[in-house]
Amino acid sequence: MDQPFVLRLIRHAPTRGNQQKRYIGWTDESILPFQAEPDLGLEKVIGSDLKRCRQTAAMLFPNAVYLANRDLRECHFGEWEMKTYEQLKEIQLYRNWIDEPWNIRPPGGESLADMAERVEQGIRKLPNDSEVTLVLHGGPIRYLIAQAMGERFQDQIALHGGCHILTWQSRRAFEERELCTSFSVEPLTVNGTM
Repeated sequence: MDQPFVLRLIRHAPTRGNQQKRYIGWTDESILPFQAEPDLGLEKVIGSDLKRCRQTAAMLFPNAVYLANRDLRECHFGEWEMKTYEQLKEIQLYRNWIDEPWNIRPPGGESLADMAERVEQGIRKLPNDSEVTLVLHGGPIRYLIAQAMGERFQDQIALHGGCHILTWQSRRAFEERELCTSFSVEPLTVNGTM
């Protein structure tokens, strides 16, 4: 009988840009301080190569080896990096992108379809383990949950301070992109938020 496959998706701790509601795709910003009970038993964590994911993993899993994968980065917002909705809302291309983020790219950036294709490349590089923990960004997490649940990207929420746990009947079921058999979210931080 096949062994279940468990994928844990953890969104990095907030940054100042997150608090200010800025688009911080490939901007390499540090996290803000947070408190969490560290998991000393996890030996390996995989995630984005950006600082905010590395720092979050170091706080949550201090004994784990961190395997960085550039393909798992957030969507690249190009010229809109570090800008807010208020700064962009009068730009017609931005308004079009809000309506069709899968097909429209910010100037110098990626569409959600570009990000999804890149994240899929990163997922194909995961080790052949029965449980994998990833520290990622909101966009890739929302994409992976939507794929696993057969739902829309826009309907997904990727919480700071939450571990989104997806389970499949087998590793093969995950690799063939079958729907997951269970989904839950557990708090990782001391007060349930970051």
